[in-house]
Amino acid sequence: MDYEYVLVAGRANPELARRIAEYLNKPLFPVDILQFKDGEIQVYFNDTIRGKNVFIIQPTFAPSDNIIELLITIDAAKRASARNIVAVMPYFGYARQDRKDKPRTSIGAKLMCNLLTAAGVTRVITMDLHADQIQGFFEVPVDHLFASNVFIPFVKAMNLDNLCIASPDTGGTKRASTYAKALNCDLVIGYKHREKQNEVATLQILGDVQDKNVIIVDDIIDTAGTLCKAAARIKEMGARTVRAMCAHGLFSGNAIENIENSVLDEVLITDTIPFRKSCDRIKVVSVSELMAKVIQSVVDDTSISTHYYV
Repeated sequence: MDYEYVLVAGRANPELARRIAEYLNKPLFPVDILQFKDGEIQVYFNDTIRGKNVFIIQPTFAPSDNIIELLITIDAAKRASARNIVAVMPYFGYARQDRKDKPRTSIGAKLMCNLLTAAGVTRVITMDLHADQIQGFFEVPVDHLFASNVFIPFVKAMNLDNLCIASPDTGGTKRASTYAKALNCDLVIGYKHREKQNEVATLQILGDVQDKNVIIVDDIIDTAGTLCKAAARIKEMGARTVRAMCAHGLFSGNAIENIENSVLDEVLITDTIPFRKSCDRIKVVSVSELMAKVIQSVVDDTSISTHYYV
């Protein structure tokens, strides 16, 4: 990609976009995002982007206006004759709907991929997808990054002895195993059974956590129900401390209250989603430098494999 590129910030996470731009020493490109009284969104580029590579930074957490805004911005860039359009989606909404797990249900993740492709995106940069196979839903290149790039150095700097990584469910075993391997520590796995969405009926921990400093690793904190139940069970089993590291902090409903009333000593999240609430136990680690380096690699046509823990 030898052509000039521009960075565009959507309204979902302007703070992250600004930090990415600072690392790249490049100003955010001027764009007007207007919203009519009835909620319709219109996007207008204030200067020419003909023949340029456009990076649009916009996570698509709720409300649904964020995905609509991204799609309309992509459309505006396509109609303004951009050479390439890269959707930088630190958080990919609807990623939990990655398969048909019961009859007559939607696969929302696939629909989002279809919409992005139809709008005109030519590449996607995202982080910690709920399911790796979502990359295959696209017919364009996908750079799938991981929060482990910022979390693992952070944990190493904490110098915790008798460290143990925990996955809150069997679906996160691969992710937790990557952390345990990089940190050269033990791994335990949670087994949960849900009777309905956002409500865990039973949860068991498979492994030994006695007198260990345990860190629960997951991709998303939504209501924090599973996380707090896992932490309580781990503490009951004799853990010395219990922390959590999750890439995306949604914090829906009573999530903050649940965390404050839990046995969790600390919760680490990234800034893929802006955290604008108050909770002393929650700390934010920025992924702006990682995102900036990957954007630069895309511009320079260089490998991003050094940004992965394996």
